[in-house]
Amino acid sequence: MAKEALLIIDMLNDFTLPGAPLEVPDNRKIISFIRREIGRAREEDKAVIYICDDHDPDDREFERFGWPPHAVTGTKGAEVVREIAPLPEDIVIKKKTYSGFYNTKLKETLDRLGVDGVRFTGCLTHMCILFISYETVLLGYKTSVVSDAVADVSPELHDASFKIMRDVGVAIL
Repeated sequence: MAKEALLIIDMLNDFTLPGAPLEVPDNRKIISFIRREIGRAREEDKAVIYICDDHDPDDREFERFGWPPHAVTGTKGAEVVREIAPLPEDIVIKKKTYSGFYNTKLKETLDRLGVDGVRFTGCLTHMCILFISYETVLLGYKTSVVSDAVADVSPELHDASFKIMRDVGVAIL
């Protein structure tokens, strides 16, 4: 029997709150849709997994990509927004890059849970959602993205990402 997990990507204060270092205003618009997906996953006894940016104060990503410091370990900005905060039974996996798999325990966790399909929500569509969804396809997972539960800074990038994802086998729901 197929087993799916819900993945919530980077729904952190530093991407969501007004005036945050890397504010994605549309994140606030998708919280209710992510909450819906979390409720559905829990009702269906599916794993709820939060994949969260987590950086050292001097992370090379800040200089390399010109990003302001964000999601710094131990800060309020690195916390999941309170409206969809993880429960004790949820899984939280920290990442240092756009990839959800590079130097993380995501693959090991999915395998341990017997997961063969993943459903994505969160941000940013053209970065972390795109990269992680592509990786799950390459690793053989049935992959889908909930279109009303992902956000980006630009409608053009958001739509282009959906096209790319469809082209590599990601179902856009």
